[in-house]
Amino acid sequence: MEIFLTTGAVLLRILSNPFGNVLQKQLSARKNHPLLVNFLTYLILSGFCVFLATDVRWRGLSRKFWVYAILGGIAGALGNGFLVKALHKGDLSVLGPINAYKAVIGMLAAIFLLREIPTLWGMAGVALIICGSYFVLDTMEERFSFALLKKKEIQYRIWAMVLAAVEAVFIKKVILASTVTTAFVMWCWFGALFSLLFLFVYRVDLRRETGNVDRACAGKYLLLVVCVGTMQFTTNYTLDHMPVGYALSLFQLSTIVSVLLGHRYFQERSIRRKLIGTAIMIAGSVIVILF
Repeated sequence: MEIFLTTGAVLLRILSNPFGNVLQKQLSARKNHPLLVNFLTYLILSGFCVFLATDVRWRGLSRKFWVYAILGGIAGALGNGFLVKALHKGDLSVLGPINAYKAVIGMLAAIFLLREIPTLWGMAGVALIICGSYFVLDTMEERFSFALLKKKEIQYRIWAMVLAAVEAVFIKKVILASTVTTAFVMWCWFGALFSLLFLFVYRVDLRRETGNVDRACAGKYLLLVVCVGTMQFTTNYTLDHMPVGYALSLFQLSTIVSVLLGHRYFQERSIRRKLIGTAIMIAGSVIVILF
């Protein structure tokens, strides 16, 4: 039963993340400020978490729990903000596969913070992930080079990826100190708090930007909340049942969904080469899990 539930959680995570990216890209394309999209997503999720919070034993939570919950909230809110900004400017089919490097960063962070040591097979899988990303990034005008790093959308995506990988380690720390559900509630609440603070830091006029939100976007916001909520809860469940580096590697199976959705909804090109690169990255992820 545990294997069945973990497999189901991974599959839901693989599907919900790229569909959420599509909705984030569509909303930002309709002149919804990226940071506002980020904040409203957390805010609506926080409202639902009020019901989940009634079963949490708050007095029994340790100081370490609160420290890691706060650090995870900062990393998550800032990372998601960078992600929405990246999706606003760049191709989904390119930005999705870049996320494969998250497994590498997560694995390195887990070595120092969680003492999760990868095997030689794990390192081989990581090498394949990096190799596959070459095929995807080489479809851009700048090709696979340092010039590519000058593009704002790539910079935003890299920051989002690094912060998300570090956030995953903090989330696991929170889960170890509490439960999967408690970690989810804190992710939503601290995410809403810090994403609101980032609106003020970047001097976003909250009243004006909220007034610019089209009522026709309400349905997309609700769908986005469902996708993000599903993505994070299944992420927490998976992290509770396997090492961080391996879980993040499995999540990279969503890259092929990102490539297909980018072609389907935004008519992004070079789909064949991107699929080849994605397949190589998937092979690397599978090696990490199997061995």
